[in-house]
Amino acid sequence: MIDLKLLQKDFDGLSAKLIRKGVDATLLENLKTKNEELKVAKNNFETLQALQNSMSKEFGVYKREGKDITELKAKVDANKIQITTVLDIQRQKQEELEAMAMAIPNVPDDSVPDGADENDNIELKRVLTPKEFSFTPKEHWELAEQNGWIDFERGVKLATSRFSVSFGMGAKLERALINFMLNFNSQRGFDEVSVPALVNRTALEGTGQLPKFEDDLYKMDGQELFLIPTAEVPVTNLYQDEILAADELPKKMTAYTSCFRKEAGAAGRDTRGMIRQHQFHKVELVALSKPEESEAIFDEMVTCASDILTALELPHRIVNLCTGDLGFSAAYTTDIEVWLPGQNTYREISSISNTREFQARRAKIRYKDGKKNSMVHTLNGSSLAVGRTLVAIMENYQNEDGSIDIPEVLKPYLGM
Repeated sequence: MIDLKLLQKDFDGLSAKLIRKGVDATLLENLKTKNEELKVAKNNFETLQALQNSMSKEFGVYKREGKDITELKAKVDANKIQITTVLDIQRQKQEELEAMAMAIPNVPDDSVPDGADENDNIELKRVLTPKEFSFTPKEHWELAEQNGWIDFERGVKLATSRFSVSFGMGAKLERALINFMLNFNSQRGFDEVSVPALVNRTALEGTGQLPKFEDDLYKMDGQELFLIPTAEVPVTNLYQDEILAADELPKKMTAYTSCFRKEAGAAGRDTRGMIRQHQFHKVELVALSKPEESEAIFDEMVTCASDILTALELPHRIVNLCTGDLGFSAAYTTDIEVWLPGQNTYREISSISNTREFQARRAKIRYKDGKKNSMVHTLNGSSLAVGRTLVAIMENYQNEDGSIDIPEVLKPYLGM
């Protein structure tokens, strides 16, 4: 959640930054109005409370001096009723302001470039050179069907569109990739955790998926439980409403989960294959840190995800997202895009974000900073999306006859 104290202190400055991210100016004005209403309610309460304290002292003096307290007592009792009413109004205004603020995205970092969409993202560098093929490379769904690795029709039969079933070497490679990525991340200092695939509403509010993106989530009928859209949600919320000791930070974690999303991209885009599915596997990196450490840990996470692709010998590029492509909770984000020769383009395979205090404020994750409690910074990133990594292997390691070679680093995981 945005810092409401900062909103009160510098509304115009904060608004200008949020407008860069596409937040409607009217919504911000409504937020300002609601904030002013809360300030009035607080002032009314403080005025009445001060009057109550004054009359209470006077009440004591009257009793000691034997004066008639009937009139004063009536005033005290009437003021108490007013205090209760005003306090209820203050609580209501506070709840309304917080509910409105929950729909406001994180403030973009000053370093984030302005832009409308993914076309305005800034490429930072490319890693490895794409292979030159002596033939026209096939797209992954052709290779998957030819080799019997993935069956899209049976996925539809079992569920609906944008589900698939992996067979044989396709299924084994998915498992090998998961183990390889977890081991790689563990060697880089990220502790492995295993978390539930179902979370409650509070957890999703904490990381920013709710209330804004409820229509994109799969919800359990009759229960306030949702299938996770990413491991970021349960792993970050492991420390929800806790105060950590300073020497416990940073906490760096990695987890494998299946992820579930109703939204599967723009209509008509990536309707074939595994690029956008309703259920997919992913290995995630999550970190909680002191504010002064978060930028270094962010760079560490980007390097870790990039190095996995390098170990797999998959060409990729690293890009900074512009304001128009930045996620709801992110202060800034770097995407890693892998080269897909069948599509003759780079496609996102990892998205790594620093949310600064935004998620921590919503999830109440703090640490003991000397004598006071401060908000941690939270970071998250794919390391990597398993299905898209498999897609990249199929397209980059294909042969002219449609067969697919296996990356050397995965062979030990396959008993090869």
